[in-house]
Amino acid sequence: MFGRWSRVAAENRPRPHWIAQRYRAFATYAAAGGSEIYGKLALGIAASPSLLEFIATVPAEKRHPNLFLSAVRHLRGVPESLEHLKDIVQQEAEAIREVMLSRTVQTNEPAQCSLLLPLLARLRQPLAIVEVGASAGLCLLPDRYGYDYGGVRIEPPASIRGRAPVFSCETTGAVPLPRELPQIAWRVGLDRNPIDLRSADDVAWLETLVWPGAQHRARWLRAAIDVARLDPPEVVKGDLLTNLEPLLADAPKDATLVVFHTAVLEYVQPESLREDFRRTVERSGAVWISNETPRVFPQLGGNIPPPPAGGRFVTMLDGVGVAWAGPHGESIDWFARQ
Repeated sequence: MFGRWSRVAAENRPRPHWIAQRYRAFATYAAAGGSEIYGKLALGIAASPSLLEFIATVPAEKRHPNLFLSAVRHLRGVPESLEHLKDIVQQEAEAIREVMLSRTVQTNEPAQCSLLLPLLARLRQPLAIVEVGASAGLCLLPDRYGYDYGGVRIEPPASIRGRAPVFSCETTGAVPLPRELPQIAWRVGLDRNPIDLRSADDVAWLETLVWPGAQHRARWLRAAIDVARLDPPEVVKGDLLTNLEPLLADAPKDATLVVFHTAVLEYVQPESLREDFRRTVERSGAVWISNETPRVFPQLGGNIPPPPAGGRFVTMLDGVGVAWAGPHGESIDWFARQ
């Protein structure tokens, strides 16, 4: 159906069931509870030979469900049904492919700072923080937001109170909730394609990556962008495997160095490259905070309890699991001993 747009030789294409399995997993573990329409569309895609054929025409790293669905949405809005999606792809196949090839899944979820804060606040202050896969750098600003953990509320800085978002995060277990914001002396992000907050097109792509139906996430994103534009964090263009080490060498020596990332390493292929990244962080002596799907570093999680629900990320401190976390910063289920 979409053969005339293919730039991938037939012999190099994956078996359709491999792609279908990925889309079914996305519907079951990611979109479930997050976006009903994306879940339905992903299941429909998994059962559609024509759509699987189209997705097979892009390189493996570009076949992620969120990238495909966001590319369609970026051009034509959210499809109303599977048949509507098929019609859009039939009409806009080349344009959709171009978006998928030129863009990446750079969801910048500032509410994920709710997951970082309990760990950052426990470290010796001040901090020098480095985020890999930083996108627009919104998660580099945990000291400029507010947080509502239910029994504990931390207000944003007085100078931007009423303007900065206040993220809501449910907690279970003995979460070491802070009472004040961390002190950050130096911050920098690393991304292969940094998002420019001055670019209307880049910002529109960020908003497109927020799943349909998640109005609170879109509202928090816009508020975080508003705050970031007052004093944008530095995000350096580069690769986490080749550019991280020299970047860490620039950090001030009198601050606690922290490297963190969330929902990044799943996109680093093959898996051996994740080990290269881990060794780079360990050599630097930095505190390492990761928030990823449990399959990213299964050998590092240790003896952790099963997740309270599907779709959870595991938060790790220096390679040791401490909590299950909602993928968008909405919850922390702490299981580590104090």
